[in-house]
Amino acid sequence: MPLAGPGFRMEAGTGPPLDLRRPTGTTVHHHGYLWVGAKERFDQEALRRPPHPEPPPAGCKPELIQRYREVAAEFPVVDLPPLETAYWLVKPRSLVRGTWAEAKDAAAWVGARVAEYAPRFASEWERDFAKLTVLVNSAAGKLTSGDDVALGFYLERPSYLSLAIVTCSPNRARPELMCPVEQGATV
Repeated sequence: MPLAGPGFRMEAGTGPPLDLRRPTGTTVHHHGYLWVGAKERFDQEALRRPPHPEPPPAGCKPELIQRYREVAAEFPVVDLPPLETAYWLVKPRSLVRGTWAEAKDAAAWVGARVAEYAPRFASEWERDFAKLTVLVNSAAGKLTSGDDVALGFYLERPSYLSLAIVTCSPNRARPELMCPVEQGATV
């Protein structure tokens, strides 16, 4: 169930409580993602959602089939934040800005990024240090319980900042998604 408020969004997982160890022995960890760009690019929602699992049926309009193919090819590689936070895990490994074994360390990274960008926030309300501290503390609590955290802020010029921490191995909302850095990596 998404929790919302001015300038941010947090997504709670829908699955059972996380087991802190995968059968393979990989410990739960957290990946950080950051995207800053033009608001008009952020608004390209077709590239921010995964393609439907089933392609369009035969006999559909050729434009529909072509668009499906484009989205299927582009979604996994485009750097835009996915509409569902867990889908960051299907994006290229190069988009991972950090990996942390401890939720508090991932939340500290979020806090540092929020502090770094706060002077550019379009809304004065969002620059309020006390509110930002509560926001980061709330993120730490969500991560500790195994949920993903996604924050978004409008910046000047109309730009947009998206920050996300995705809990991995497994992800509670999408346990079928594999870790983007698991192969040969230690966390």
